[in-house]
Amino acid sequence: MARTTRRSTTHLSRRLVQLYAGLALYGASSALLVRAELGLEPWGVLHQGLAELTGISIGVVSIIVGAVVLLLWIPLRQRPGLGTVSNVFVVGLAMDGTLAVVGELDGYGFRVPALVLGIVLNGVATGLYIAARFGPGPRDGLMTGLNRVTGRSIRLVRTAIEVAVVATGFVLGGSLGVGTVVYALAIGPLAQLFLRVFALPEPTAPAVTAVPGVTAAPGVTAAPGEPSTPAPPLGSGPVAAPAPGQAILPQ
Repeated sequence: MARTTRRSTTHLSRRLVQLYAGLALYGASSALLVRAELGLEPWGVLHQGLAELTGISIGVVSIIVGAVVLLLWIPLRQRPGLGTVSNVFVVGLAMDGTLAVVGELDGYGFRVPALVLGIVLNGVATGLYIAARFGPGPRDGLMTGLNRVTGRSIRLVRTAIEVAVVATGFVLGGSLGVGTVVYALAIGPLAQLFLRVFALPEPTAPAVTAVPGVTAAPGVTAAPGEPSTPAPPLGSGPVAAPAPGQAILPQ
């Protein structure tokens, strides 16, 4: 029992480390895209446009937009998790912190590497925090909620949201450029790669020693030499549905 508890605690600790490391890295990678000045990711275009309009830092704007999007979950009946709420605050704070440390970059010799590094780190960050399984980001929850309510495909809903976000951000003065296109093409494969790299195994249940003459429950390992009933084949029983709003997409 004590060994099982230690394993569960270690598993939870690793998930928490992945969650917050991923969110902090996501904010830092977004800041690198800002410094590259070659175009931002779709929501970054909106955040930058609003920052230009209001004079508020882009990180704080990201927090405000995330909170507003989270409020839209209420009529969609989405349920936030720890990762959802943390996403709202940690990404914006990490973004402003990185911008304070990394100054403006002069010349393509610095800006192009910053763009490439920002996109790759964004993929790493996505794999880290999504694989931690603490709930989707506010923007993903909006997407999955609209998918459920409207019956439209995820692809259509996501495309519609991001086109509207990019167009609004561009009108407000957000940076739209080659970096936006490269990000759109690269982030899917990168996220898929790093989701596999940082995938966490499910904690395993301890084996139960069978009492002589008593058949073990399905799926439970009996002691050597004792009778046991094999686990049912895959697909023979009901499968638990995923929690509402779960998504494996960046932000």
